[in-house]
Amino acid sequence: MTTWKNEIEARNQIKELVTDYYREFKKPELEKEFTPGERISYASRIYDEKEMCSLVDAALDFWLTTGRFSEEFEKYFAQWIGVRYANLVNSGSSANLVAFMALTAPELGDRQVRQGDEVITVACGFPTTVAPILQYGAVPVFVDVTVPQYNIDVTRLEEAYTSKTKAVMIAHTLGNPFDLKEVKVFCDKYNLWLVEDNCDALGTRYTIDGETRFTGTWGDIGTSSFYPPHHMTMGEGGCAYTNNPVLNKLIKSFRDWGRDCVCPSGMDNVCGQRFDRQFGELPKGYDHKYVYSHFGYNLKVTDMQAAIGVEQLKKFPTFMEARKRNWKRLRKKLETISDKVILPEAAENSEPSWFGFLLSVREGVGLKRDEIIRYLEAHNIQTRLLFSGNLIKHPCFDQIRGTDAYRVAGELKITDFVMYNSFWVGVYPGMTDEKIDYMAKVIVEAVGQ
Repeated sequence: MTTWKNEIEARNQIKELVTDYYREFKKPELEKEFTPGERISYASRIYDEKEMCSLVDAALDFWLTTGRFSEEFEKYFAQWIGVRYANLVNSGSSANLVAFMALTAPELGDRQVRQGDEVITVACGFPTTVAPILQYGAVPVFVDVTVPQYNIDVTRLEEAYTSKTKAVMIAHTLGNPFDLKEVKVFCDKYNLWLVEDNCDALGTRYTIDGETRFTGTWGDIGTSSFYPPHHMTMGEGGCAYTNNPVLNKLIKSFRDWGRDCVCPSGMDNVCGQRFDRQFGELPKGYDHKYVYSHFGYNLKVTDMQAAIGVEQLKKFPTFMEARKRNWKRLRKKLETISDKVILPEAAENSEPSWFGFLLSVREGVGLKRDEIIRYLEAHNIQTRLLFSGNLIKHPCFDQIRGTDAYRVAGELKITDFVMYNSFWVGVYPGMTDEKIDYMAKVIVEAVGQ
């Protein structure tokens, strides 16, 4: 039987064994040489023994819910991205949910988003950017996109605006940012909230009037996802972040059951007035830990997830550079087929942290998107469509199609073009030059077949 002098010694020995396990079984699998014809995923997690040891460290704490690793991640993530407050949640979709719900709080007065108010967004994207708007009873107003950036057409914003408009909530597409400068001018003009769904663009930089910041920090609230295919991972996990102290408190409330109390998990009476105040029609002195100011959720992350994120965040700058390098290499090798497919282009004033490489089949060239992706999949190259293509065409809209539950500003002609003609492949950090070159070769073959 093993004996240890203390818990620290026991933990260190356990983590040494985990390190040995990684090096014996996981590292060879992750570092094996690529053979043409092997499966190339569009994305995958990149990790080493540090993430595994950190995960085990959190498991040995057996705290299970949000704890010390979560606090550490929130602190350093906020510092890194350049905001005052960061709040971990259990997914990027939950980050969008709490970001939007924060805007529905009565504390915001005239700027509160109420049922029936309108929120400008796009139908060409991932559904959880839009779902919270509909679920609450606000009205998404869909605006078309442009190609080859695949982001909102800012020339249509004025057409989308009405006296009911309260916010703009849109995502940066596959790392490529929407026109933040024009969107911010529009939001400032009408005093609108701006929520940046930054789940596919973590690490992207954008410059306005000489000032460069990370995307997610230009609006009122930014959101990120840490699902395995994303720029960094916790398995599941997400984050909602802001510089606004009022919005920060609201995000925490909606994340944590809707409670009024801001005590961290496991702590009591941080405010020093736990039994002293009057709330609603409750008896005076009712325990502040059980006072609820909003109809909230429980969307907290676990400390095991956060422990992985702490180590991933340290590696993140190298992840960003690898994505940029892979995207650039692939684009150069596909220039020979630019007469057949539209190659992606970075938005003006941006330095994207690419999530994927997006292509669209040009009209009138006699090619079909579905035939190309079938060829790629048959050659073990994983492909993805641009998420919903046109969200309002999906079955989830069947019961509200043609009603006033949503509105379309103008036409969604380019959105429909994307639905029929666009697809993307990966550029994640695990891609070697050999994988990029093989993928380019097969794409060229698929287009030329």
